Amino acid sequence: MTSIPVFGAAAVEAAVPPERAVEVVRGAFLAYARGEWTMPPKVYVPAYPAGDFRAMPALGGGHALLKWVTSFPGNPAVGLPTVTGLVLLSDASNGMPKAVLDAGAVTALRTGAAAVLAAETLGREGAGAAAVIGAGVNGRAAARTFVARGRDVMVWDIDPGRAEATAAAVGARVATSREEALGADVVVTVTPGHEVVFGRGSLQAGQHVSLMGADGPGKSEIAVEELARVHVFCDDWDQASHNGDLLHGIEAGVVSREAVSELGAVLKGAAEGRRSPTEITVFDSTGLAIQDLAIALAAVERAGELDLPTISL
Repeated sequence: MTSIPVFGAAAVEAAVPPERAVEVVRGAFLAYARGEWTMPPKVYVPAYPAGDFRAMPALGGGHALLKWVTSFPGNPAVGLPTVTGLVLLSDASNGMPKAVLDAGAVTALRTGAAAVLAAETLGREGAGAAAVIGAGVNGRAAARTFVARGRDVMVWDIDPGRAEATAAAVGARVATSREEALGADVVVTVTPGHEVVFGRGSLQAGQHVSLMGADGPGKSEIAVEELARVHVFCDDWDQASHNGDLLHGIEAGVVSREAVSELGAVLKGAAEGRRSPTEITVFDSTGLAIQDLAIALAAVERAGELDLPTISL
């Protein structure tokens, strides 16, 4: 009989601090870009209009992972989390399970890490304050990660109380207005994706934006016209081009495969990043299972330091 450690949300956060999350997510992007890690396509199981289920597999670092996770944007209104689910980690040499982790906590950590990693990689040198639009669980993770990296961070949310709570929890400040947040040198959007955050002509020279909320069919955080005049990057072309903002740009004929670089290729030195201080860069993220795998592996490394419950198989 084998005992499998179970990482609840608090245990995931205790095992993997934000700075460590950025480090391992960066490694995952590089491993994927080099072909060392693989990631079969994400499977969406729609339950619209309420939300959807997603099955996300990955293989790398001697392990296999499957994340079964949800996105139900209306849940907070009835006291339930938007994102729930489980991450299952197995030994790739023999198929034996190694750990079970809370999917919401893993997702938040890797979302914050990817948003900040993209901002640090693609933002202009000497950029000032960062802003996070959307102060839910994933927005809070992005703000916390920026703070951990020593960045001045402001938070804005349609719910002022939520923005204040997030700012107080992570050591950020509340933006005086939506316009102040949208005008920051670096912006991360973590919204439900039901309405455009950056309208036509709204982005300013030299800005960087990490779009983290439009991660499924029908979602968008940026106007198609804006995609036509910026330098676009994504986490994975095959996945991003079938969902969210990138798909809208492709359908409108303003975005082509040749014009979009993957973040991993930039990190590897195989693709060009920001080309000038005045260029506008946009990172479109749909969330990758390789990022979840990186966080899960980092958590398991510290399993012996934590008092974790187990299940027996």
